[in-house]
Amino acid sequence: MRSLLAAIASACLALPAAAQTLTLLRNIDAPHYDPARTSAGATAEIVFIIGDTLVGLDYDLKTVTPLLAKSWTVSPDGKLYTFKLRDDVTFCSGRKMTAADVVFSFKRVLDPEIKSPFVWRMGPVKDIRAPDPHTVEYELEAPFGELLLQLTNFQATVLNPENVAALGKDFGVKGFDGTGPFCFQSWEPRNQTVALRHAAYRWGPPLYKNPGPAKYERVVWRIVPEEAARLAAMASGQIDMTYSMPDQYLPQLAKMPSIEILRPAANLRLFYFGFKASRENVSDPRVRTALSQAIDRRQLVDAIYFGNGEPAATYLHPKTPDFDPATSTHLGTYDPAAAGRLLDEAGWTLSGDGFRYKDGKKLTLLLYGFAGGRSPKMAEAVQGFWRKIGVDLQLQMWDGTIVFSKLAQQDYDLWSIAFPYSSAGDALRLYFHSTNIPTPNRMNWKDPQTDRWLEAGVTALDAKARFDAFAQVQKIVHQNALWVPLVHEGLALVVNKRVKNVRAHHVYTSMIYKALDASP
Repeated sequence: MRSLLAAIASACLALPAAAQTLTLLRNIDAPHYDPARTSAGATAEIVFIIGDTLVGLDYDLKTVTPLLAKSWTVSPDGKLYTFKLRDDVTFCSGRKMTAADVVFSFKRVLDPEIKSPFVWRMGPVKDIRAPDPHTVEYELEAPFGELLLQLTNFQATVLNPENVAALGKDFGVKGFDGTGPFCFQSWEPRNQTVALRHAAYRWGPPLYKNPGPAKYERVVWRIVPEEAARLAAMASGQIDMTYSMPDQYLPQLAKMPSIEILRPAANLRLFYFGFKASRENVSDPRVRTALSQAIDRRQLVDAIYFGNGEPAATYLHPKTPDFDPATSTHLGTYDPAAAGRLLDEAGWTLSGDGFRYKDGKKLTLLLYGFAGGRSPKMAEAVQGFWRKIGVDLQLQMWDGTIVFSKLAQQDYDLWSIAFPYSSAGDALRLYFHSTNIPTPNRMNWKDPQTDRWLEAGVTALDAKARFDAFAQVQKIVHQNALWVPLVHEGLALVVNKRVKNVRAHHVYTSMIYKALDASP
Protein backbone atom coordinates (compact mmCIF):
# COMPACT_ATOMS: atom_id res chain seq x y z
CA MET A 1 0.00 0.00 0.00
CA ARG A 2 2.75 2.45 1.01
CA SER A 3 4.74 1.68 -2.14
CA LEU A 4 1.64 2.13 -4.29
CA LEU A 5 0.93 5.55 -2.81
CA ALA A 6 4.56 6.48 -3.36
CA ALA A 7 4.23 5.49 -7.00
CA ILE A 8 1.10 7.61 -7.38
CA ALA A 9 2.80 10.57 -5.76
CA SER A 10 5.86 10.13 -7.98
CA ALA A 11 3.71 10.00 -11.10
CA CYS A 12 1.80 13.11 -10.07
CA LEU A 13 5.04 15.00 -9.41
CA ALA A 14 6.16 14.15 -12.92
CA LEU A 15 3.17 15.98 -14.40
CA PRO A 16 3.14 19.69 -15.31
CA ALA A 17 1.89 22.24 -12.78
CA ALA A 18 -1.38 21.08 -11.22
CA ALA A 19 -3.12 24.23 -12.38
CA GLN A 20 -2.67 23.11 -15.99
CA THR A 21 -3.57 19.42 -15.64
CA LEU A 22 -6.88 17.84 -14.65
CA THR A 23 -6.12 14.42 -13.17
CA LEU A 24 -8.74 11.71 -12.67
CA LEU A 25 -8.59 8.23 -11.15
CA ARG A 26 -10.30 5.20 -12.68
CA ASN A 27 -10.50 1.65 -11.38
CA ILE A 28 -10.56 -0.07 -14.78
CA ASP A 29 -9.17 0.67 -18.22
CA ALA A 30 -10.87 0.67 -21.60
CA PRO A 31 -10.43 -2.11 -24.17
CA HIS A 32 -9.72 0.64 -26.77
CA TYR A 33 -11.15 4.01 -27.86
CA ASP A 34 -13.08 3.05 -30.97
CA PRO A 35 -16.67 4.13 -30.17
CA ALA A 36 -18.25 1.88 -32.79
CA ARG A 37 -16.80 -1.36 -31.46
CA THR A 38 -17.64 -1.43 -27.75
CA SER A 39 -20.23 -0.67 -25.10
CA ALA A 40 -17.53 -0.19 -22.43
CA GLY A 41 -18.17 2.74 -20.12
CA ALA A 42 -14.43 3.22 -19.70
CA THR A 43 -14.23 3.91 -23.43
CA ALA A 44 -17.27 6.19 -23.47
CA GLU A 45 -16.13 8.59 -20.76
CA ILE A 46 -12.94 9.47 -22.67
CA VAL A 47 -14.51 9.46 -26.14
CA PHE A 48 -16.96 12.14 -24.95
CA ILE A 49 -13.92 14.32 -24.17
CA ILE A 50 -11.88 13.68 -27.33
CA GLY A 51 -14.82 13.52 -29.74
CA ASP A 52 -18.23 15.06 -30.38
CA THR A 53 -21.66 13.92 -31.51
CA LEU A 54 -24.12 15.76 -33.76
CA VAL A 55 -26.28 16.68 -30.78
CA GLY A 56 -25.58 17.08 -27.08
CA LEU A 57 -27.44 16.21 -23.87
CA ASP A 58 -28.24 18.73 -21.14
CA TYR A 59 -27.73 18.14 -17.42
CA ASP A 60 -31.38 17.10 -17.01
CA LEU A 61 -30.53 14.00 -19.11
CA LYS A 62 -33.63 14.69 -21.23
CA THR A 63 -33.05 17.83 -23.30
CA VAL A 64 -31.20 17.39 -26.60
CA THR A 65 -29.08 20.41 -27.58
CA PRO A 66 -27.09 21.56 -30.62
CA LEU A 67 -23.46 20.47 -30.83
CA LEU A 68 -21.86 19.71 -34.20
CA ALA A 69 -25.31 20.25 -35.70
CA LYS A 70 -26.50 23.82 -35.14
CA SER A 71 -30.10 22.94 -36.03
CA TRP A 72 -32.32 20.17 -37.38
CA THR A 73 -35.79 19.54 -38.75
CA VAL A 74 -37.98 16.44 -38.77
CA SER A 75 -40.41 15.58 -41.56
CA PRO A 76 -44.12 15.32 -40.65
CA ASP A 77 -44.01 11.53 -41.00
CA GLY A 78 -41.01 11.30 -38.64
CA LYS A 79 -38.86 9.48 -41.19
CA LEU A 80 -36.45 12.19 -42.35
CA TYR A 81 -34.14 14.19 -40.08
CA THR A 82 -32.22 17.01 -41.73
CA PHE A 83 -29.23 18.32 -39.78
CA LYS A 84 -27.51 21.62 -40.54
CA LEU A 85 -23.88 21.49 -39.43
CA ARG A 86 -21.62 24.18 -38.07
CA ASP A 87 -19.04 25.37 -40.60
CA ASP A 88 -16.25 26.11 -38.10
CA VAL A 89 -15.56 22.63 -36.72
CA THR A 90 -12.11 21.08 -37.10
CA PHE A 91 -10.60 17.79 -36.07
CA CYS A 92 -7.55 17.90 -33.81
CA SER A 93 -5.41 17.43 -36.93
CA GLY A 94 -6.73 20.74 -38.24
CA ARG A 95 -8.83 19.13 -40.98
CA LYS A 96 -12.29 20.67 -41.47
CA MET A 97 -15.25 18.50 -40.51
CA THR A 98 -17.91 18.07 -43.20
CA ALA A 99 -21.17 16.19 -43.64
CA ALA A 100 -19.29 13.41 -45.42
CA ASP A 101 -17.47 12.66 -42.14
CA VAL A 102 -20.81 12.30 -40.34
CA VAL A 103 -22.12 9.94 -43.01
CA PHE A 104 -18.94 7.86 -42.84
CA SER A 105 -19.06 7.64 -39.04
CA PHE A 106 -22.72 6.63 -38.85
CA LYS A 107 -22.50 4.08 -41.66
CA ARG A 108 -19.46 2.61 -39.95
CA VAL A 109 -21.57 1.88 -36.84
CA LEU A 110 -24.11 0.16 -39.10
CA ASP A 111 -21.48 -1.89 -40.95
CA PRO A 112 -21.97 -5.59 -40.04
CA GLU A 113 -18.20 -6.14 -40.17
CA ILE A 114 -17.72 -3.64 -37.33
CA LYS A 115 -20.14 -5.64 -35.12
CA SER A 116 -21.16 -2.59 -33.13
CA PRO A 117 -23.21 -3.46 -30.03
CA PHE A 118 -25.17 -0.24 -30.53
CA VAL A 119 -26.56 -0.60 -34.04
CA TRP A 120 -30.04 -0.51 -32.55
CA ARG A 121 -29.42 3.00 -31.19
CA MET A 122 -29.19 4.29 -34.77
CA GLY A 123 -32.80 3.34 -35.51
CA PRO A 124 -34.25 1.61 -38.62
CA VAL A 125 -31.96 3.40 -41.08
CA LYS A 126 -32.92 3.55 -44.76
CA ASP A 127 -30.16 5.91 -45.86
CA ILE A 128 -27.79 8.57 -44.53
CA ARG A 129 -26.49 11.08 -47.05
CA ALA A 130 -24.74 14.43 -47.43
CA PRO A 131 -26.41 16.62 -50.09
CA ASP A 132 -23.84 19.33 -49.39
CA PRO A 133 -20.82 19.78 -47.07
CA HIS A 134 -22.92 21.17 -44.21
CA THR A 135 -26.14 19.12 -44.45
CA VAL A 136 -26.86 15.56 -43.34
CA GLU A 137 -30.08 13.78 -44.27
CA TYR A 138 -30.90 10.85 -41.99
CA GLU A 139 -33.70 8.77 -43.50
CA LEU A 140 -35.55 6.04 -41.59
CA GLU A 141 -37.65 3.09 -42.71
CA ALA A 142 -40.09 3.91 -39.88
CA PRO A 143 -40.32 6.67 -37.26
CA PHE A 144 -37.93 6.39 -34.32
CA GLY A 145 -38.97 8.94 -31.72
CA GLU A 146 -35.79 8.56 -29.66
CA LEU A 147 -33.34 9.08 -32.51
CA LEU A 148 -32.08 12.44 -31.26
CA LEU A 149 -31.60 11.13 -27.73
CA GLN A 150 -29.73 8.07 -29.02
CA LEU A 151 -27.50 10.25 -31.20
CA THR A 152 -26.19 11.94 -28.05
CA ASN A 153 -24.48 8.67 -27.11
CA PHE A 154 -20.84 7.98 -27.80
CA GLN A 155 -21.36 5.43 -30.59
CA ALA A 156 -22.48 8.40 -32.75
CA THR A 157 -19.15 10.24 -32.35
CA VAL A 158 -18.02 11.84 -35.62
CA LEU A 159 -14.67 10.46 -36.80
CA ASN A 160 -12.06 11.53 -39.35
CA PRO A 161 -12.22 8.87 -42.11
CA GLU A 162 -8.61 9.54 -43.10
CA ASN A 163 -7.44 8.85 -39.54
CA VAL A 164 -9.52 5.66 -39.30
CA ALA A 165 -8.10 4.41 -42.60
CA ALA A 166 -4.51 5.33 -41.76
CA LEU A 167 -4.53 3.56 -38.39
CA GLY A 168 -6.57 0.53 -39.43
CA LYS A 169 -6.84 -1.90 -36.50
CA ASP A 170 -4.84 0.53 -34.37
CA PHE A 171 -7.54 3.20 -34.56
CA GLY A 172 -8.56 4.01 -31.01
CA VAL A 173 -5.38 2.36 -29.73
CA LYS A 174 -2.48 4.34 -31.13
CA GLY A 175 -4.46 7.37 -32.22
CA PHE A 176 -7.84 9.10 -32.45
CA ASP A 177 -8.47 12.29 -34.44
CA GLY A 178 -11.66 13.78 -33.00
CA THR A 179 -13.39 17.15 -32.76
CA GLY A 180 -13.67 17.18 -28.96
CA PRO A 181 -12.38 19.80 -26.50
CA PHE A 182 -9.31 17.64 -25.85
CA CYS A 183 -7.12 15.72 -28.29
CA PHE A 184 -5.92 12.16 -27.80
CA GLN A 185 -2.20 12.19 -27.02
CA SER A 186 -1.32 8.78 -25.61
CA TRP A 187 -2.61 5.62 -24.00
CA GLU A 188 -0.60 3.29 -21.81
CA PRO A 189 -2.93 0.35 -21.14
CA ARG A 190 -3.59 -0.32 -17.45
CA ASN A 191 -1.65 2.84 -16.56
CA GLN A 192 -2.93 6.11 -18.01
CA THR A 193 -4.55 7.97 -20.91
CA VAL A 194 -3.56 11.56 -21.72
CA ALA A 195 -5.41 14.18 -23.81
CA LEU A 196 -4.28 17.72 -24.68
CA ARG A 197 -6.43 20.82 -25.06
CA HIS A 198 -7.90 21.39 -28.54
CA ALA A 199 -6.93 25.04 -28.99
CA ALA A 200 -9.35 25.65 -31.89
CA TYR A 201 -12.40 24.32 -30.02
CA ARG A 202 -15.28 26.84 -29.93
CA TRP A 203 -18.41 24.71 -30.43
CA GLY A 204 -19.27 23.27 -27.03
CA PRO A 205 -22.95 22.50 -26.31
CA PRO A 206 -25.02 25.32 -24.73
CA LEU A 207 -25.23 23.65 -21.31
CA TYR A 208 -21.72 25.04 -20.77
CA LYS A 209 -21.04 28.73 -20.18
CA ASN A 210 -17.67 28.22 -21.85
CA PRO A 211 -18.03 27.01 -25.47
CA GLY A 212 -14.28 26.46 -25.63
CA PRO A 213 -11.41 26.12 -25.55
CA ALA A 214 -11.16 24.16 -22.31
CA LYS A 215 -9.65 25.83 -19.24
CA TYR A 216 -7.16 23.02 -18.62
CA GLU A 217 -4.20 22.29 -20.87
CA ARG A 218 -4.54 18.56 -20.50
CA VAL A 219 -6.47 15.75 -18.86
CA VAL A 220 -4.87 12.61 -17.42
CA TRP A 221 -6.84 9.51 -16.47
CA ARG A 222 -4.83 7.20 -14.22
CA ILE A 223 -5.74 3.56 -13.54
CA VAL A 224 -5.62 2.59 -9.85
CA PRO A 225 -7.48 -0.70 -9.20
CA GLU A 226 -6.86 -0.73 -5.43
CA GLU A 227 -9.78 0.86 -3.57
CA ALA A 228 -7.79 2.08 -0.57
CA ALA A 229 -5.19 3.63 -2.86
CA ARG A 230 -7.86 5.64 -4.67
CA LEU A 231 -9.15 6.89 -1.32
CA ALA A 232 -5.67 7.88 -0.15
CA ALA A 233 -4.82 9.64 -3.40
CA MET A 234 -8.07 11.61 -3.35
CA ALA A 235 -7.87 12.47 0.35
CA SER A 236 -4.25 13.63 0.10
CA GLY A 237 -5.01 16.02 -2.76
CA GLN A 238 -2.87 14.21 -5.33
CA ILE A 239 -5.90 13.72 -7.59
CA ASP A 240 -8.50 16.21 -8.82
CA MET A 241 -11.55 13.98 -9.20
CA THR A 242 -12.91 10.47 -9.60
CA TYR A 243 -16.20 8.70 -10.16
CA SER A 244 -14.69 5.34 -9.23
CA MET A 245 -14.81 5.70 -5.45
CA PRO A 246 -16.22 2.76 -3.43
CA ASP A 247 -19.46 3.54 -1.62
CA GLN A 248 -18.03 2.90 1.84
CA TYR A 249 -15.54 5.77 1.48
CA LEU A 250 -18.01 8.45 0.40
CA PRO A 251 -19.16 9.43 3.93
CA GLN A 252 -15.53 9.83 5.01
CA LEU A 253 -14.68 11.96 1.98
CA ALA A 254 -17.80 14.09 2.38
CA LYS A 255 -16.51 15.27 5.77
CA MET A 256 -13.23 16.56 4.34
CA PRO A 257 -13.19 20.35 3.82
CA SER A 258 -11.21 20.01 0.58
CA ILE A 259 -13.67 17.58 -1.03
CA GLU A 260 -17.16 17.89 -2.49
CA ILE A 261 -19.36 15.11 -3.81
CA LEU A 262 -21.55 15.95 -6.79
CA ARG A 263 -24.57 14.02 -8.08
CA PRO A 264 -26.25 13.91 -11.50
CA ALA A 265 -29.91 14.77 -12.05
CA ALA A 266 -30.98 11.12 -11.79
CA ASN A 267 -29.58 7.68 -10.99
CA LEU A 268 -30.39 5.99 -14.30
CA ARG A 269 -28.64 2.75 -13.42
CA LEU A 270 -30.45 -0.24 -11.93
CA PHE A 271 -29.11 -3.29 -10.11
CA TYR A 272 -31.63 -6.10 -10.55
CA PHE A 273 -32.24 -9.84 -10.62
CA GLY A 274 -33.87 -11.15 -13.78
CA PHE A 275 -36.00 -14.29 -13.99
CA LYS A 276 -35.71 -16.79 -16.80
CA ALA A 277 -39.48 -17.02 -16.85
CA SER A 278 -39.46 -20.16 -18.98
CA ARG A 279 -37.81 -22.18 -16.16
CA GLU A 280 -40.27 -24.34 -14.21
CA ASN A 281 -39.63 -23.04 -10.69
CA VAL A 282 -40.04 -19.37 -11.67
CA SER A 283 -42.67 -19.72 -14.40
CA ASP A 284 -45.52 -18.64 -12.08
CA PRO A 285 -45.88 -14.83 -11.71
CA ARG A 286 -47.05 -15.39 -8.12
CA VAL A 287 -43.70 -16.95 -7.26
CA ARG A 288 -41.80 -14.13 -8.91
CA THR A 289 -43.90 -11.49 -7.13
CA ALA A 290 -43.45 -13.26 -3.78
CA LEU A 291 -39.69 -13.30 -4.19
CA SER A 292 -39.71 -9.56 -4.90
CA GLN A 293 -41.83 -8.81 -1.82
CA ALA A 294 -39.51 -10.80 0.46
CA ILE A 295 -36.57 -8.39 0.07
CA ASP A 296 -35.91 -5.35 2.27
CA ARG A 297 -34.34 -3.02 -0.28
CA ARG A 298 -33.66 -0.27 2.23
CA GLN A 299 -31.45 -2.68 4.12
CA LEU A 300 -29.54 -3.44 0.90
CA VAL A 301 -28.97 0.26 0.24
CA ASP A 302 -27.78 0.93 3.78
CA ALA A 303 -25.63 -2.17 4.31
CA ILE A 304 -24.12 -2.75 0.87
CA TYR A 305 -24.29 0.66 -0.81
CA PHE A 306 -23.64 2.61 2.42
CA GLY A 307 -26.61 4.80 1.54
CA ASN A 308 -25.35 5.59 -1.96
CA GLY A 309 -28.48 4.54 -3.82
CA GLU A 310 -32.26 4.35 -3.68
CA PRO A 311 -34.46 1.31 -2.99
CA ALA A 312 -35.94 0.28 -6.35
CA ALA A 313 -39.64 -0.49 -6.46
CA THR A 314 -39.67 -0.22 -10.26
CA TYR A 315 -37.42 -1.13 -13.17
CA LEU A 316 -36.99 2.54 -14.09
CA HIS A 317 -36.00 5.47 -11.91
CA PRO A 318 -38.92 7.90 -11.36
CA LYS A 319 -36.95 10.63 -13.18
CA THR A 320 -36.59 8.53 -16.33
CA PRO A 321 -38.16 10.02 -19.48
CA ASP A 322 -41.55 8.32 -20.04
CA PHE A 323 -41.58 6.66 -16.60
CA ASP A 324 -45.12 5.76 -15.52
CA PRO A 325 -45.67 6.39 -11.77
CA ALA A 326 -48.49 3.82 -11.75
CA THR A 327 -45.91 1.03 -11.91
CA SER A 328 -44.73 1.87 -8.39
CA THR A 329 -47.47 -0.29 -6.83
CA HIS A 330 -47.37 -3.38 -9.06
CA LEU A 331 -44.64 -5.33 -7.27
CA GLY A 332 -45.80 -4.50 -3.76
CA THR A 333 -43.67 -3.48 -0.79
CA TYR A 334 -41.46 -5.42 1.61
CA ASP A 335 -43.87 -7.91 3.18
CA PRO A 336 -42.49 -11.40 3.95
CA ALA A 337 -45.86 -12.56 5.27
CA ALA A 338 -47.60 -11.62 2.02
CA ALA A 339 -44.77 -13.30 0.11
CA GLY A 340 -45.36 -16.51 2.05
CA ARG A 341 -49.08 -16.42 1.31
CA LEU A 342 -48.41 -16.02 -2.42
CA LEU A 343 -46.08 -19.02 -2.38
CA ASP A 344 -48.73 -21.04 -0.52
CA GLU A 345 -51.26 -20.01 -3.15
CA ALA A 346 -48.87 -21.12 -5.90
CA GLY A 347 -48.64 -24.57 -4.27
CA TRP A 348 -45.22 -24.21 -2.61
CA THR A 349 -45.76 -25.18 1.03
CA LEU A 350 -43.35 -25.09 3.97
CA SER A 351 -41.93 -28.38 5.19
CA GLY A 352 -40.41 -29.29 8.53
CA ASP A 353 -36.90 -28.56 7.24
CA GLY A 354 -37.81 -24.91 6.68
CA PHE A 355 -37.92 -25.13 2.88
CA ARG A 356 -40.85 -25.10 0.47
CA TYR A 357 -41.90 -28.04 -1.67
CA LYS A 358 -44.41 -28.69 -4.44
CA ASP A 359 -45.24 -32.20 -5.62
CA GLY A 360 -42.19 -33.43 -3.71
CA LYS A 361 -39.84 -30.95 -5.41
CA LYS A 362 -37.88 -28.42 -3.36
CA LEU A 363 -38.05 -24.74 -4.34
CA THR A 364 -34.38 -24.37 -5.26
CA LEU A 365 -33.22 -21.59 -7.56
CA LEU A 366 -29.86 -21.04 -9.26
CA LEU A 367 -28.51 -17.52 -9.76
CA TYR A 368 -25.62 -16.52 -12.03
CA GLY A 369 -23.79 -13.26 -11.35
CA PHE A 370 -20.51 -11.37 -11.47
CA ALA A 371 -17.80 -12.44 -9.05
CA GLY A 372 -16.59 -8.86 -8.54
CA GLY A 373 -18.00 -5.60 -7.24
CA ARG A 374 -21.22 -5.56 -5.24
CA SER A 375 -22.76 -8.59 -6.96
CA PRO A 376 -21.63 -11.29 -4.49
CA LYS A 377 -22.77 -9.28 -1.46
CA MET A 378 -26.12 -8.50 -3.07
CA ALA A 379 -26.61 -12.16 -3.95
CA GLU A 380 -25.76 -13.32 -0.44
CA ALA A 381 -28.11 -10.77 1.12
CA VAL A 382 -31.02 -11.82 -1.09
CA GLN A 383 -30.16 -15.45 -0.40
CA GLY A 384 -30.73 -14.68 3.28
CA PHE A 385 -34.06 -12.93 2.69
CA TRP A 386 -35.36 -15.80 0.58
CA ARG A 387 -34.17 -18.43 3.05
CA LYS A 388 -36.52 -16.83 5.60
CA ILE A 389 -39.53 -17.63 3.40
CA GLY A 390 -38.34 -21.16 2.62
CA VAL A 391 -36.58 -20.64 -0.72
CA ASP A 392 -33.17 -22.20 -1.35
CA LEU A 393 -31.14 -19.83 -3.55
CA GLN A 394 -27.91 -21.31 -4.91
CA LEU A 395 -25.22 -18.88 -6.11
CA GLN A 396 -22.78 -19.25 -8.98
CA MET A 397 -20.61 -16.15 -9.42
CA TRP A 398 -18.39 -15.85 -12.48
CA ASP A 399 -15.41 -13.70 -13.40
CA GLY A 400 -16.30 -10.79 -15.68
CA THR A 401 -14.27 -12.27 -18.52
CA ILE A 402 -16.55 -15.32 -18.78
CA VAL A 403 -19.85 -14.35 -17.17
CA PHE A 404 -21.59 -13.46 -20.44
CA SER A 405 -20.56 -16.73 -22.07
CA LYS A 406 -22.00 -18.53 -19.04
CA LEU A 407 -25.23 -16.55 -19.28
CA ALA A 408 -25.48 -17.55 -22.93
CA GLN A 409 -25.75 -21.19 -21.84
CA GLN A 410 -29.18 -20.46 -20.31
CA ASP A 411 -28.63 -22.89 -17.41
CA TYR A 412 -29.99 -20.79 -14.53
CA ASP A 413 -33.21 -19.50 -12.98
CA LEU A 414 -32.02 -15.94 -12.33
CA TRP A 415 -29.12 -13.64 -13.11
CA SER A 416 -27.92 -10.40 -11.54
CA ILE A 417 -26.54 -7.33 -13.28
CA ALA A 418 -26.54 -3.52 -13.27
CA PHE A 419 -27.25 -1.53 -16.42
CA PRO A 420 -27.35 2.15 -17.46
CA TYR A 421 -30.14 3.55 -19.62
CA SER A 422 -31.38 6.90 -20.87
CA SER A 423 -35.16 6.53 -21.18
CA ALA A 424 -38.06 4.13 -20.80
CA GLY A 425 -37.88 3.27 -24.48
CA ASP A 426 -34.14 2.70 -24.27
CA ALA A 427 -34.45 0.14 -21.48
CA LEU A 428 -37.73 -1.52 -22.44
CA ARG A 429 -37.06 -2.01 -26.16
CA LEU A 430 -33.67 -3.54 -25.46
CA TYR A 431 -34.71 -6.01 -22.76
CA PHE A 432 -38.35 -6.96 -23.35
CA HIS A 433 -38.90 -7.24 -27.11
CA SER A 434 -39.14 -10.86 -28.25
CA THR A 435 -36.65 -10.30 -31.09
CA ASN A 436 -33.97 -9.89 -28.41
CA ILE A 437 -34.34 -13.47 -27.14
CA PRO A 438 -32.03 -15.04 -25.93
CA THR A 439 -29.98 -11.95 -25.11
CA PRO A 440 -30.47 -9.41 -23.68
CA ASN A 441 -34.05 -10.71 -23.27
CA ARG A 442 -32.80 -13.50 -21.01
CA MET A 443 -36.27 -13.80 -19.49
CA ASN A 444 -37.32 -15.48 -22.76
CA TRP A 445 -40.31 -13.15 -22.58
CA LYS A 446 -42.28 -13.57 -25.80
CA ASP A 447 -45.50 -11.61 -25.64
CA PRO A 448 -47.13 -10.19 -28.81
CA GLN A 449 -48.89 -7.48 -26.80
CA THR A 450 -45.59 -6.31 -25.29
CA ASP A 451 -44.03 -6.24 -28.76
CA ARG A 452 -46.92 -4.22 -30.21
CA TRP A 453 -46.77 -1.59 -27.47
CA LEU A 454 -42.99 -1.37 -27.75
CA GLU A 455 -43.22 -0.81 -31.49
CA ALA A 456 -45.97 1.76 -30.98
CA GLY A 457 -43.78 3.65 -28.51
CA VAL A 458 -40.70 3.55 -30.71
CA THR A 459 -42.60 4.82 -33.77
CA ALA A 460 -44.85 7.34 -31.96
CA LEU A 461 -44.83 10.82 -33.50
CA ASP A 462 -45.83 12.74 -30.38
CA ALA A 463 -44.81 12.65 -26.72
CA LYS A 464 -48.21 11.59 -25.34
CA ALA A 465 -48.55 8.64 -27.70
CA ARG A 466 -45.02 7.54 -26.84
CA PHE A 467 -45.66 7.82 -23.09
CA ASP A 468 -48.97 5.93 -23.34
CA ALA A 469 -47.38 3.08 -25.26
CA PHE A 470 -44.39 2.71 -22.96
CA ALA A 471 -46.70 2.97 -19.93
CA GLN A 472 -48.55 -0.10 -21.20
CA VAL A 473 -45.26 -1.98 -21.51
CA GLN A 474 -44.25 -0.98 -17.99
CA LYS A 475 -47.60 -2.22 -16.69
CA ILE A 476 -47.25 -5.61 -18.41
CA VAL A 477 -43.67 -6.36 -17.39
CA HIS A 478 -44.19 -5.22 -13.79
CA GLN A 479 -47.44 -7.13 -13.34
CA ASN A 480 -45.65 -10.23 -14.61
CA ALA A 481 -42.74 -9.56 -12.21
CA LEU A 482 -40.09 -10.44 -14.79
CA TRP A 483 -37.36 -8.71 -12.78
CA VAL A 484 -36.63 -8.07 -9.13
CA PRO A 485 -35.53 -4.42 -9.11
CA LEU A 486 -33.22 -3.89 -6.14
CA VAL A 487 -31.32 -0.59 -6.14
CA HIS A 488 -31.20 2.53 -8.27
CA GLU A 489 -27.46 2.85 -7.90
CA GLY A 490 -26.14 6.16 -6.59
CA LEU A 491 -23.69 7.98 -8.84
CA ALA A 492 -21.07 10.19 -7.22
CA LEU A 493 -18.43 12.50 -8.67
CA VAL A 494 -15.79 13.16 -6.00
CA VAL A 495 -14.03 16.48 -6.65
CA ASN A 496 -11.21 18.37 -4.98
CA LYS A 497 -12.53 21.89 -4.40
CA ARG A 498 -9.51 23.43 -6.11
CA VAL A 499 -11.29 22.47 -9.32
CA LYS A 500 -13.98 25.10 -9.89
CA ASN A 501 -17.24 25.12 -11.84
CA VAL A 502 -17.78 21.37 -11.99
CA ARG A 503 -21.26 19.91 -12.32
CA ALA A 504 -22.07 16.21 -12.49
CA HIS A 505 -23.46 14.90 -15.75
CA HIS A 506 -24.38 11.33 -16.61
CA VAL A 507 -24.54 10.68 -20.33
CA TYR A 508 -24.13 6.90 -20.56
CA THR A 509 -21.37 6.47 -17.92
CA SER A 510 -19.59 9.82 -18.18
CA MET A 511 -20.00 12.20 -15.24
CA ILE A 512 -17.88 15.03 -16.65
CA TYR A 513 -19.04 14.91 -20.31
CA LYS A 514 -17.02 17.73 -21.97
CA ALA A 515 -15.61 19.38 -18.78
CA LEU A 516 -15.61 22.76 -20.55
CA ASP A 517 -16.48 24.87 -17.50
CA ALA A 518 -14.05 23.10 -15.14
CA SER A 519 -11.25 25.47 -14.21
CA PRO A 520 -8.24 25.60 -11.86
